[in-house]
Amino acid sequence: MFNAHMDTMQPGDESKWSVPILELTRKDGRLYGLGMGNMKGALAAMCVASVVLARHRKSLPGRLSMTAVCDEVMFGERGAVHLLKMRPDVHGDFLISGEGPGFMQLAPAEKGLLWLDIETTGDGGHSSGALRGKTAAAKLAGLLARIDQINDLYADIPSEISSISGGDGNLGLRVSLNAGTVEAGGVRSLIATQARAQIDVRLPPGINGAAIEQKVRLAAENDPGIAIKAVKAWDANWTALANPVVAELSSAAAAVRGKAPQFVVRLPGSDARRWRDLGVPAACYGPQPTLSAGVDDYAGEQDVLDCARVYARTAIRLMQN
Repeated sequence: MFNAHMDTMQPGDESKWSVPILELTRKDGRLYGLGMGNMKGALAAMCVASVVLARHRKSLPGRLSMTAVCDEVMFGERGAVHLLKMRPDVHGDFLISGEGPGFMQLAPAEKGLLWLDIETTGDGGHSSGALRGKTAAAKLAGLLARIDQINDLYADIPSEISSISGGDGNLGLRVSLNAGTVEAGGVRSLIATQARAQIDVRLPPGINGAAIEQKVRLAAENDPGIAIKAVKAWDANWTALANPVVAELSSAAAAVRGKAPQFVVRLPGSDARRWRDLGVPAACYGPQPTLSAGVDDYAGEQDVLDCARVYARTAIRLMQN
């Protein structure tokens, strides 16, 4: 199975783009345009690989299916989830996802996710009557400061992927916790009676979401004015480095690029998880140059072409074996 997604991230500050946002621009060895990095570059490479392999279908002993889905960026269920439910024939034996972890590395693993909503309450009134640690905003700020230490937690790597790298800053093996939104009140001179924060936690292989949620709840247990709700969660997932899809992807990349890719943990989630949940081994490899998207989004032209070759070579080897 090949898998890519067609939805993209937003363009960011459109005034800062140096090329047309919704057109392909070929410039200085790069292919620019919204979504080229995440992930229309890989989508194009998989289309090329599929067309080339289709010319030789009579001589290939296996079957190749390519899927291009929507709703991946928002972790939605109208894309790969719906497809896999309605079309069991595209479960396959192996999956190659075009979600590159950046820098032409190979990701047999990816972080999990935990979303928590936190709400604090306290007495209202005029700001002149505020007491230390008693306002809803102060309670929330105190809790956020206490749980910030979770960012110092590193995982013990599972034996199946023991030689994998955490990438730059070893982020792939560290828990990351961030308050994406924080809000309280609307008037400067009044004490807000409620304060809220939306927490995003990314979980490395070896640390599960239940353990992190418990740490957050323990940090809040002495204050009845704090409520915590788990919104969405899944643990890190991976495919063993010895699995054929990982081994053959690495071998093909080494043959095409002249150097074997580094095994890393992909930081954001991908639809590879959807296949792994079904017991299908999966790995992520693609021309995404970094993990960023937005202004002047691009993919390297040679990287896109190389990925087409890597996908085709890997598919041939997996079908032959």
